[in-house]
Amino acid sequence: MSAGYYASPWPAEDAGPARLQTASPSSGLHLLAGQRLHSTHRNTTLSTMTVLGDPGEVYLLTHSALRANFGLPTTSCVERIDPITLKPLESSGRLPGGPMWPGGMALHRNGDLYVVYGRYAHRLDRHCALKQSRKLPVDQPYNSFVILDNGLIVTKNLSDRHLAQLTVLEPEGLQSVCADVPCPEASIARLSAVGNTVYVVGVRAIFRFHWDQAAQTLRLDPHWHWDYIGTRAQSYGWDVVIDGQSAWFMDNGQHRYRINMQGAGVSRTANRLLRVSLDDSAEHGAWEISSLAGGSITNPPLVDVQRGMVLGYDSANRFLRAWRFGEAMQDLQPVWHKPDFGVASHMVLLPERGQVVLNDYRRWGEEVVVLDIATGTEQGRVRVGGITQGVVFPSVGWNDDVYWCSMGRFSRVFAA
Repeated sequence: MSAGYYASPWPAEDAGPARLQTASPSSGLHLLAGQRLHSTHRNTTLSTMTVLGDPGEVYLLTHSALRANFGLPTTSCVERIDPITLKPLESSGRLPGGPMWPGGMALHRNGDLYVVYGRYAHRLDRHCALKQSRKLPVDQPYNSFVILDNGLIVTKNLSDRHLAQLTVLEPEGLQSVCADVPCPEASIARLSAVGNTVYVVGVRAIFRFHWDQAAQTLRLDPHWHWDYIGTRAQSYGWDVVIDGQSAWFMDNGQHRYRINMQGAGVSRTANRLLRVSLDDSAEHGAWEISSLAGGSITNPPLVDVQRGMVLGYDSANRFLRAWRFGEAMQDLQPVWHKPDFGVASHMVLLPERGQVVLNDYRRWGEEVVVLDIATGTEQGRVRVGGITQGVVFPSVGWNDDVYWCSMGRFSRVFAA
């Protein structure tokens, strides 16, 4: 758990800024032998994620979208919901946003909720009442945020052409701590962080910034940089997972997603799993996932540090693969794979039970599946409905369950 976040089982997207998507031992879905998965749901307007506060507190982030089709600003909304029925208990109402893109939400260690959506940052109390808002400097959507161990909030505009820039906010009044820090290139992916270091996947390279306490600004690390595109015809990478030894992500992130990711790839190459050493960026490796043309994704891989396993996927070609990895950068051995498996969303790892919760889009509908991560054996499946394929953020719940966001539908998945 990062020191900047509230002490809960799931205080932010992917459970924290390293994006390990890992549940604590006492939380998450408990699927035992002889049980089946079930679900309840409610229709929503573009649900993005849930985070947990104190026991029983569940917060849901949604946003509007139709106005964006007419060039009009969109809004976000935070609800505190009933953990079982999913009904809203308290609401922020519509929060100012602007350009449309799924935003982010987290509980800061100070106990308040923070939201970055569109070009606005918001601070709310635990009853969803707005305390502070800040309009961000670039007229583009900002792609969520991370909280550093020192408590500062770092966010970035989503840019595929112009240089991205990092904005650092203090948590009390959401004022800038320093001048915006330019990145070496444009960046689509969400930020990741460990301690007071921020990792950025650009459209061609991955790089990082360290917080300079004396100068009160972020400094680009001149010794850590990898051009992962090189001479290949790949498109940009998405969010990066930091496991303490390596940074893991996938490329060919450009796609034509509307309802699902099937056949949505733009680049005609196969998408790849990418790994780079945190100690020396000259040590890196790349592996094709399905080896099929037109491979594409919109999210990170999943890394099981305890078992030394990593899951990569090709959403456009419906393919999922697992490898076992060692300390040596090139030590990656295929273990199992699943063709015709429609995974596209972020995942939830249940490390104590050796299970991973993920989605499989088939027959024009969303299904949530539990797999044994070591063997790929399917242990449970339930159809949560909705015609859109989820590409956003699940979380654990308080009652041996998992919450699943899938654009127009929000679901609670549990075993019985």
